[in-house]
Amino acid sequence: MKQQDIGIDLGTSSIIIATQAQGVIFTQPSIGAVDTRTNTVIAVGEQALRMVGRVPSYIDIIRPLKDGIIQDHRMTNELIIRYMSEVCPSRLVKPRVAVCVPAAITGVEADAVVEAVMSAGARSVYLIDEPVAAALGAGVDTATPRGCMVIDIGGGSTDIAVISMGGRVQAASLPVAGNAFDNAIAQWVQERYDLSVGPLTAEALKKQVACCTRSEFEGVMEVRGHSWQTDLPARQLVYTRDLYAPVQELAAQIAAAAHGVLEATPPELAADVAETGVLLTGGGSMLRGLAAYLAGELKVNVSLAPDPINCVARGTAASLTLGKELSAGFKDATPKGWRGTFAGSTQDFI
Repeated sequence: MKQQDIGIDLGTSSIIIATQAQGVIFTQPSIGAVDTRTNTVIAVGEQALRMVGRVPSYIDIIRPLKDGIIQDHRMTNELIIRYMSEVCPSRLVKPRVAVCVPAAITGVEADAVVEAVMSAGARSVYLIDEPVAAALGAGVDTATPRGCMVIDIGGGSTDIAVISMGGRVQAASLPVAGNAFDNAIAQWVQERYDLSVGPLTAEALKKQVACCTRSEFEGVMEVRGHSWQTDLPARQLVYTRDLYAPVQELAAQIAAAAHGVLEATPPELAADVAETGVLLTGGGSMLRGLAAYLAGELKVNVSLAPDPINCVARGTAASLTLGKELSAGFKDATPKGWRGTFAGSTQDFI
């Protein structure tokens, strides 16, 4: 693969860019900050993330992707343009770009992704199903006539698919993933202790304390937030046992969707899955105890892929050299007659 060919994991929580030769070369949060007085983007990525909950009313913090789908096209364009300009600074050599998309994406939603990437300066754009990219990034040979089941749990959506011969045979997508777990934990803390905590605190609870299965693990974390009883700052200890209910409720939804995909899978491929098990990818899959919980619900072995956060980006980059072997899971989406040029950063958010 040529050096300028890149793969992009356009995620709800982060945008990850990789090449087949170098692996992951760029990671930044999918977030931006806009000064509404001047309609100007004042920060993106990590810089904007540090502003969450700490900005005056005239600054909007925007997460342009929701449930794996573009909700704010202008901010998405801004992020892609800025991030691609860092990875591909030359305006003379335009890259071929592969972008992963949710398995259940609609045509209109796919067109929005293509338009954003082409506007950022791509020579051509290819779309690959997210579960197929995840399997490739985990080292699975997807081109063989053998069933492989992938559950990719990102920030905004969970994509589930049974893959064979380079394409998805059965698939489902649901808006339950890492962010949903964060929201459920924050809501539980508020209802249980009348304490309002921010999204970053809820995420920390998920990573450090939460667990899907009742096991020997028992963590504890002191959280700080706003008390609804006193209207003053307050502290509270939260234990692993306290978070079983909100976490398992969402894990059960993922298990039910995966069960539905397995039910609709042809018998031969279902037998393959029973033998090889289910592969978990994506940052959300790292929730403590989730693999064991899903294994108990699906009655098959469930394993966490190596480096699950970057699986999709690595597989997306690899797809550019394996396109002919991926059948319906990979397609050239470059608009016919496209004559766009590298736009550069828009700066003004209008």
